[in-house]
Amino acid sequence: MHAKRYRLVVFDWDGTLMDSTAVIASSIQAAARDLGYPVPDIEIAKHVIGLGLNDALQIAIPQLPASEYRRMADRYRVHFLAKDPATPLFQGAAQLLEELSERGHLLAVATGKSSAGLARSLKATGMQDLFSATRCADQTASKPAPDMLTELMDELEVTCDVTVMIGDTTHDLQMAAHAGVDAVAITHGAHSRSELQALNPLTCVDSIRDLGIWLRSNA
Repeated sequence: MHAKRYRLVVFDWDGTLMDSTAVIASSIQAAARDLGYPVPDIEIAKHVIGLGLNDALQIAIPQLPASEYRRMADRYRVHFLAKDPATPLFQGAAQLLEELSERGHLLAVATGKSSAGLARSLKATGMQDLFSATRCADQTASKPAPDMLTELMDELEVTCDVTVMIGDTTHDLQMAAHAGVDAVAITHGAHSRSELQALNPLTCVDSIRDLGIWLRSNA
């Protein structure tokens, strides 16, 4: 087995490991509908996935005043939580994480979810023991700021040259670039292949299976 190029592998959660893009987008749309605001089209609702919730709402529903963010967020959570327990990981994701851990990589999560939301998903999927550290949008600056990655690297005492970020959105790739970290894009989530490739990731894969193949040869 070749020497590890990347000591730390950081994953986005929604749309990267968990097949939750449609659930999140439809929950944003339903929350807007509930409160009588213009309903964003599905592409806009998908585009904001990965951002912190307030940032996402500001872009998806620009007519929404800041005084309404909390009420809109509450409606979003009602719809999201109704569907969340049935939301699966992408096929092969759990096995890939276990394989990477067994190979000695440190694993972490950088996500636009709240810390409570990520904790709930980790418990539901049984993945909580595989990750050495996590950062969420209610703990530090939201993507595409570099803070999630820089804080994870500081906590785990890992440098940027041996860290790789894996995500399904331009927000993930921009965060990695701002942190000086290599990035890999996966196309089965929120943003299109053309959007992702425009930011020059190391590679752009279409599935967890293809991601595993790339990581075995390159990580």
